Amino acid sequence: MINLIPTKEKKEIVRGFYYRLVILFFVVVGVAFLITSIAMLPSYFLSYTVNNIQKGKIEIQKKEPAPLPQEQTEKIIHDLDNKLNIIEQRGENTFDISNKVINAILLKKMPSIKITNISYEDNSQGLSFQSKKISIQGIAPSREILLLFRKALEDDTNFKSVDLPISNFIKGSNIEFYLSLIPS
Repeated sequence: MINLIPTKEKKEIVRGFYYRLVILFFVVVGVAFLITSIAMLPSYFLSYTVNNIQKGKIEIQKKEPAPLPQEQTEKIIHDLDNKLNIIEQRGENTFDISNKVINAILLKKMPSIKITNISYEDNSQGLSFQSKKISIQGIAPSREILLLFRKALEDDTNFKSVDLPISNFIKGSNIEFYLSLIPS
C-alpha cells in the first residue's frame, strides 16, 4: 500500500494524537479526583459534626461546677485512712529480715561455698524474737570450709546463735548443708 499522506501532515497527525492522549489523561485524572472528593464528603461532614458536638460538650462541662464529695464517700475515705494507720502501726513493731542480715551472711561466705536458699521463719506472733529463725541451705566443698563459715557467722554480732547439725558432716566433700541462725 502506498502512503499518500505527506510527511508534514503525518507529523501533525501524530502530534494531534499525543495532544488528545494528554487531554484524555487529564480528563480521567480530573474525573477520578471528582469521584474521590464526592465519596469522601459524607465522612468529612460527619467527623466535622462529631468534633463540634464534642467541643460543645467540653465547654458545657467546663462551665459546670465540680460535684462535691458525698457524705458516703467521705466516710469510706475516713475508714480507709484508719485502716492504713492501723497497718502502719502494726508494721513498725515487727522484725524485718533486712538487707543488713543478708549482707552479713554473704560477707561471711567463703568463695567456694554456694548458698542455694535463705529463708526466714517467724513463729512468734509478736511475742519475742526467740522464735524468729533464718535458715540457710547450700553446698560446701569440704568440712573444714563449712566449719570456718559457721565460726565466721558465730563471731558476727547480728546473730545470737548459729546451729549447724552434725548430720551435715556425714559426707567428706560437696556437703549439702543446712544452717539455722537466730538474729539478735
